[in-house]
Parts: sequence; structure tokens; C-alpha cells
Amino acid sequence: MQDLEQAEKRLDDIRTVEPILSALRTISLGSWQAALKRKDGAHRYAERLAATLPALSPHIPPPSSPPMRGKEGRARTVALVVGSERGLCGRFNAAVVERAERYLAEQETAGAQVELVVMGTRAARIFQRRDGAPASSTTLPITGLPSYRLAFDLTHRWLARHEEGELDAVDLIYNIYHGTGRYEPAMVRLIPPTLPTPDPPDGRRSLTEPWPPIIETDPASLYARVVEQWTAVRLYELLLESAAAEHSARFQLMKAATQNVERLIDELTLVVQTARQQAITQEMQELAAGAGLLGPR
Repeated sequence: MQDLEQAEKRLDDIRTVEPILSALRTISLGSWQAALKRKDGAHRYAERLAATLPALSPHIPPPSSPPMRGKEGRARTVALVVGSERGLCGRFNAAVVERAERYLAEQETAGAQVELVVMGTRAARIFQRRDGAPASSTTLPITGLPSYRLAFDLTHRWLARHEEGELDAVDLIYNIYHGTGRYEPAMVRLIPPTLPTPDPPDGRRSLTEPWPPIIETDPASLYARVVEQWTAVRLYELLLESAAAEHSARFQLMKAATQNVERLIDELTLVVQTARQQAITQEMQELAAGAGLLGPR
């Protein structure tokens, strides 16, 4: 009887967890698909921005000498590590932190000064547990996706420091999305931006090629604005890719957990039914024996 009560209690507990897992799986699926959709939109916008560069590049003077480095000629770099705000996503945060630690070791060997910035509370906690507290940390939305305003504000501040000679580079360390539940930590240099190189003009124009655009704004100011927007959109696109990898991993885990719960419910239901049948059979035998219907064997 005690075994039956324990099995029934465990079955009730698992049935309570099942709708929670199903809800988390549905939310992860929606966020995953939304991140991929926004990423595609950001990529198309970045392509349209890059399409304006060939018309502006001839009006831009050649770049000046690179900014002076810090003390003793050491490169000054910002390392932005993108993790997650929530858990239940496997080794998503551990993998990106391990890649960041390798990056920091490489930069230390090269003698660079690194300012560590972490996005996501989960990744920041891992750094703190490993005695590697970041210089600053930024939270990510819990119920939504990263915003373009966040990407633009960070890019605007870093580009200003880069132009003033206070910063040499910004490197982004995040998880690349490779499909359902598959990701890989990687490092991408965000600043200085690697802009698309326009094809050199050959002096000839075909009949189908449009006429050169008329630039009424100061070309240098317009070029700087396009570069700022392109870099911010590039960062936004990478943040969305990291979000897609995160929610994809969470969806895969919740799907596996839901399948395990369904299997346990089937197994425990069979155990409870068998135990109940045995208890009823035993009770009937005792009643029959008490009424004298069953004699000694």
C-alpha cells in the first residue's frame, strides 16, 4: 500500500511538471523563430547600407594614421561576451565563457589591455565563480529579444572612443547558430569595422546601369553615419544569432524533457494500475476468506 501511495504521488508531481515543460518548449520555439526572422531583416538592411558605400567612397579622404596605443604601446581592446539571461539551455553559457577565457589568455600573452564586458547574468555568474569578474555586465531581456537600441548605444560609444584614440578594437565572443540545438563559440572583430570593398570603377557605364547619385549632404558626415549604422546593425545581427542559438538549445532540451516526462507518466501509470489491481485482488481474497468462501489449500 505504501508503494502505491508513493507511485501515485510521484505520478501527480510529474503530471504537474508536464504543462510547464510544454509551455517552455512553445515559448522557446517562438523566440527562436522570431530571432531568425529579425536576423534576416537586419542582414538585408545591412546590405542596403553597404550598397551606398561605392557612391560615397570616392569623396572620402584617405584614412589618417592609426590612433596611438596605450601605455608601452599595448593594444586596448574591449571583449564583449554574449551569454544568456536564463538557464535551461545546457552548456550554452559555459561554452562561450570557455572560449572567452582562451581569448583572454591569448590577449594576455600578446600584452594587450582587455576590458571585459559580459551580456547575460548567467555568463557573468560563471566568470565571478572563476575569479574573473568582468569590468562591466549588461542584462538581456528575459521575455524578449535583444533590442537594436542596445546594439546602437554600445556601438556609438565604442566608435567614439575608437575615433578619439582611446580604444583600438572591439571583439565579440558569442555562440554561432548552426541549426536545431547546435551552436559553436567563436570570436568576431566588430571594431574597426570591416566594410564591404566597392569594385573600382572602370570609367565605362552600361545602358542599364543607373546614373551616379546626387549627394547633397556632406559626404564625410554621411559616410560616418552609414559606417555607424552598419556597425550597429552588424552587432544587432550577431546578438540575434546568439539568441537564436540560445532558444534553439532550450527548445531541444525542453523537447527531450517533455518526451522523458511522457515516458515516465506511461510507466508510472502502468505501475499504479498494476498495484491497484493487486490491492483489489488481495482485498477480495481476504473478504472471501473471512466469509468462509475459500478453504485451506
